Amino acid sequence: MRPGRDRELLVETLGERYRVETTTDVGTLESTFDCCVFDADEFGRVTGTVQPKRELSSAVFLPFVLLVSDRSGGSLSDNAWNYVDDVIELPVGRTALVSRIENLVERRQTSLELARREQRLEETVADLTLNEQAMDEAPVGITLSESGDGDDDPLVYINAKFTELTGYGSEVLGEDCRFLQGEDTDPETVATLEEAIDDERPVSVDILNYRANGRKFWNNLTIAPLDEGDGPVTHHVRFQVDITDRKIRERRLEVMNRVLNHNLRNKMNLIEGYATLLRQELPEREHTKPLKVMEETTGDLMSLAEAVRKIDHTLSTGDPDGGTIDLNDRIRAILSRFTDQYPDATFDLSVPDDDTLNVGAVGFVTAIEEGIENAVKHNDGPNPTVEIRVEKPSAKWIEIEIEDDGPGIPEHEIHVLDRGETSLTHSDRLGIWLMYWVVNKAGGEFSVATGESEGTTLRMRVPTGS
Repeated sequence: MRPGRDRELLVETLGERYRVETTTDVGTLESTFDCCVFDADEFGRVTGTVQPKRELSSAVFLPFVLLVSDRSGGSLSDNAWNYVDDVIELPVGRTALVSRIENLVERRQTSLELARREQRLEETVADLTLNEQAMDEAPVGITLSESGDGDDDPLVYINAKFTELTGYGSEVLGEDCRFLQGEDTDPETVATLEEAIDDERPVSVDILNYRANGRKFWNNLTIAPLDEGDGPVTHHVRFQVDITDRKIRERRLEVMNRVLNHNLRNKMNLIEGYATLLRQELPEREHTKPLKVMEETTGDLMSLAEAVRKIDHTLSTGDPDGGTIDLNDRIRAILSRFTDQYPDATFDLSVPDDDTLNVGAVGFVTAIEEGIENAVKHNDGPNPTVEIRVEKPSAKWIEIEIEDDGPGIPEHEIHVLDRGETSLTHSDRLGIWLMYWVVNKAGGEFSVATGESEGTTLRMRVPTGS
């Protein structure tokens, strides 16, 4: 600030708490300080220096304060706040001035302390990264390799778990980890790894590897580059986890799903077709009951196969639209379709007024649709009633209740959600499982309540998509 009464009063007031330096030299802004105060007359001269200073100090808060008076306030540009953290109008009381400057300086001191803590933490993490004792005790395979001049990354460290997992010991030090690959290792997966290493970025894949004895195993491999600050990558750390059992379960489920959805459906269609032919060819009322049982059983099995297919499709691919959806329009579209499909049923919808109901839970619309349709299909009454209540208790959560006046769900079919399926408590209502899995996958909450005589209420609570 230029010399004058305002500057003298400012120095006197702030000098009681801080060491104050005054100058009209813009170059002084290159020095170290904790807060800079300038007036409107100097604003135009210092903006070109303030912005670079703020950018250089972006990791740590550095406050700039602009003083304005009635004669200067109207001439300031609209983007003044791009350069300062506070604008104080003159005249201002001593207490108010000190308080506002003190708040800014305290913010800076807190920011400096956090930066120092982060630096100490980074130094500690760097030490632990190369600490062989810590890595040797890790429950996963860990290797450390140097970034070679060519395509090879020779190993400089392997931990005990890596030896237990692969059968290779210190004899492989100095070699590249490619010795784990074999004839059936997927070339595309290898290419993904090599591309990430070349680009000096982390990567994680499931890859088929070979142990020292030649046995195959599925390896969940994660590779992360290590460097010394801003320099080039000097090492790569690799984490290996044996996921063979998981892969076998996944493949088994894939096969069982194909058998259930394709082979079973084809066989059931064949049985259903022959049952229809028999009904047409046999004399009237003869063998009616056996044929009816065949047709009902066939229909049940085909419905079961369709339910499994729906669950698999919903949890694997989610909603066709993908991303965040607005429930308002989607629920109304579902109810419009169900009103035509079930003309004797009554659907009541309650949604918040003037509120956007965005959700990003995979398959959530399908889960709502399943809950509403089950409420109608499992109701033997002539005029089923279903109430759908949508609430938004907070900006982060959406709750949906689906209540019906049907016979209620058997208690054992509800308890399996807590205890899991067993041969003694098998649930035919796979729709409940679909809703349960969708909500839990989203990190939400799902519950079922059944009255003593009739009625069921489904409650689903999921995070919003915003």
